[in-house]
Amino acid sequence: MASLKRLSKADFKRLADIARKARGDILKMTFLAGSGHPGGSLSSVDIYLLLYSVANIYPKEPHRDDRDRIVVSHGHTSPGVYAVLGRLGFFDIDEAIATFRLAGSRYEGHIEREVPGVEWSTGNLGQGLSAGCGFAIAGRARGLDFNVFVAMSDGEQAKGQVSEARRFASKFKLQNLYVVIDLNELQISGKTHEVMPVHIKEDYLADGWKVLEVDGHDFEALYESLLEAEKADKPTVVLARTVMGKGISFMEGREEYHGRALKPDEFEKALEELGLENDIERYREMREKAKEELCSFPDPYIPRVTVEAGTSRDYSADVKTDNRSAFGNALLDLGEMNNDGEHTPIIVFDCDLTGSVKTQAFGKRFPEFFFQGGVQEHNTATIAGAASIQGVVSFFADFGVFGVDETYNQHRLNDINYTNLKVVVTHCGLDVGQDGKTHHCVDYVGAMRNLFGFKIIVPADPNQTDRAVRYAATHVGNFVVCMGRSKVPVITDVDGKPFFGGDYEFRYGQADWVREGEDVAIITMGSMVFRAVKAWEILRERGVKASVINFATPAEPDR
Repeated sequence: MASLKRLSKADFKRLADIARKARGDILKMTFLAGSGHPGGSLSSVDIYLLLYSVANIYPKEPHRDDRDRIVVSHGHTSPGVYAVLGRLGFFDIDEAIATFRLAGSRYEGHIEREVPGVEWSTGNLGQGLSAGCGFAIAGRARGLDFNVFVAMSDGEQAKGQVSEARRFASKFKLQNLYVVIDLNELQISGKTHEVMPVHIKEDYLADGWKVLEVDGHDFEALYESLLEAEKADKPTVVLARTVMGKGISFMEGREEYHGRALKPDEFEKALEELGLENDIERYREMREKAKEELCSFPDPYIPRVTVEAGTSRDYSADVKTDNRSAFGNALLDLGEMNNDGEHTPIIVFDCDLTGSVKTQAFGKRFPEFFFQGGVQEHNTATIAGAASIQGVVSFFADFGVFGVDETYNQHRLNDINYTNLKVVVTHCGLDVGQDGKTHHCVDYVGAMRNLFGFKIIVPADPNQTDRAVRYAATHVGNFVVCMGRSKVPVITDVDGKPFFGGDYEFRYGQADWVREGEDVAIITMGSMVFRAVKAWEILRERGVKASVINFATPAEPDR
């Protein structure tokens, strides 16, 4: 496990001076924007400064494979994150102050991966620990040695996904995972123990974590706690007791400053307390000028992946199997081709459905690349997404009602983070056998087409499923491959040969003329394709010449 950086007395003195200036940066950017979260940022800024100082990170090389990863789960404290990263040389701090929350600026109200030094876009509370688990899992799969730090708020500990992530980290012994919780005991609506009581220490202990407690504003104490955590053979959480609005007398311990920028007289008084110059007019001029220049910024860094598709399997016309089994076979082939140490690893996440979603063969063959998340869909979806931006290809397999409907918010955040996730969902539509309407995911296309980066594939038969899965694995980006539960016939051409077999090549956005005719067109997809072919036969007997067109990529129709 990578060692933490060693800090000296001189380093702590330097950190104290940076922290004072960073507090001024926080107040300036929120005052200038007229909005933001100054109180929590002042509470967390010392934690951020210590973490970014003790971690093995490189401002001039922010994407080095061997860097430590830092996830800030409570992304609304973005002013604190930007202040620290700017002061440590990741970017120009003046730019962050002047353009904070300005339309077109990368310094948004919640942290985004477009900002150098930010590893994961957050804001949907409760997902940061899952992302940290994903980073740690991907590092293990690639044989990389780095630490993962996750900074969290105390209010989000009430989220169910946090408890899911705690158990996952403990099960897989993620001892390179360090969590620091900002325990200021305040949230938007008041005291955390009144809004929703949570036994944070007891919960982490119960799930097998090492738990440490410390003053979150004492750099040396925080540092010593991380050195102690470094020796543990399990994931560690540091409960850092802090003060909302720390450093500004009239803000300390008052939840009203959680999400309110200071008024002019308050702003002046706060800068005086910090001993800092009020140069807000200079930043105001920079902001006005930036309004005319801001338009776009680069997409986040995506690691290069090299995946071999292997040779497609052919299912003959007399074979009757289900698309999910074809997926399982293709997945196994992908593992054989790529999990050899030479190519990009294929890793698979399951939620207690191996037999139904056909991941069991992969899991048995590649246990070190297979992660059983149990009945924890939200956590598993985020872990799979976060892992996929760390130089691996992630498959997340589930029923449609869980892998689409239940985890929609997690996939939304994955999409925002430009992940390289392959979601494969079975039991979609009405084709779920006897399971009943609670398991009918009839909105699998409608829901996922709302996410800008997801490509949707609904294959017609086992042959097309095989090729679609290999296509998704070898193309960077988010894909969702949707299929039913039942066995379906192999689609054939008019001569009885497998239509999607042999030399057929799947291409996203390309429709397939399964049958041709000039009187009427039947446009279809998925498990309805073989039924449409039957309809074509009936119509032909009645003298109607129909076309059957398979739109396997309904979100991008082949016009």
